[in-house]
Amino acid sequence: MTTIWLTVRAAVTSFLLMPGSASGHHGWAAFDPKLTVTLKGTVAAFHFVNPHSVVEFDVKDDKDQGQKWQGELTSAIRLAPKGWTATSLEAGDEVTITGYRAQSGVRVMRITRILSSNGKELKLDSEN
Repeated sequence: MTTIWLTVRAAVTSFLLMPGSASGHHGWAAFDPKLTVTLKGTVAAFHFVNPHSVVEFDVKDDKDQGQKWQGELTSAIRLAPKGWTATSLEAGDEVTITGYRAQSGVRVMRITRILSSNGKELKLDSEN
């Protein structure tokens, strides 16, 4: 009887603590939807992970100087039903990426649209 009581107590405690940990997520507050940017670049790496998948890509500025950028997507769990896999973007892929730039001015964006070099749009969750 004691074992059952301890198991039930542990399950209830875990359940009650779960919402608290979920509320710690930062969301998209670091990005300004008024600062939309579209960049053409080359994928350096793609991280199909949680809580946010990340695209690292290289862009040439108007002086032909290389710039490293990072774009955040929603989680791998939310991208997978849209057909995404860990190989949806690979190093060397040419892409056009649109998103909301970080308010801090660093070269980071919340991705809202990705086009491959052949013009095909990769489907994103509406709540990236």
